[in-house]
Amino acid sequence: MSSRPDGVIRAFGMSGAQLASDMSDLSTQYGIDLGFSKQHRQARKLENYDQFGLQIREQAFEMAEYYEIFYCLENSIRQLIVDTLREAKGADWWESNAVPEEIQKEVKSRKQKEVDSSITMRSENSIDYTTFGELGQIINKSWDLFAPIFTSQQAVQRILFQLNHLRNPIAHCCPISDDEKDRLALAVKDWFRVIA
Repeated sequence: MSSRPDGVIRAFGMSGAQLASDMSDLSTQYGIDLGFSKQHRQARKLENYDQFGLQIREQAFEMAEYYEIFYCLENSIRQLIVDTLREAKGADWWESNAVPEEIQKEVKSRKQKEVDSSITMRSENSIDYTTFGELGQIINKSWDLFAPIFTSQQAVQRILFQLNHLRNPIAHCCPISDDEKDRLALAVKDWFRVIA
């Protein structure tokens, strides 16, 4: 556990996400409705989508759990990066030399595509347009600032690289295999383990 107060707070938030997942598992295992059970969520959601076939609705329901994991993980990693770089480099950290120039260009292009398509922009924050791989590059570029937070630079890069690949089926609305579910569970455990 990091001795820095912000590291403790980040670890607490990530522990909360793990606790919610464990509560969901216990709810399912013992048949106790704590609001985490699949049956509870299914009853609340699936009735609204009767026009879709049952098989697709069931797959969507199962995949929602993995989307939720990625949503929490990806956004908590982004927040950790923002907090760390803002503390060290100030409010304009994105424009400083903390973010590789090629990532800044790619993010600018992604944002412009959203503007050009006339859809609502997903975010005002540039970091919300980055991939796991790019988040790894940002951490790598300022490793001296992240070294107190993580136990290994190489492990962080390996985990983020793997998460970048595991994310594809979820991002493209495809079911994931049992092997990939296992890999995701291990990658999440590895992520929590690499935090100092």
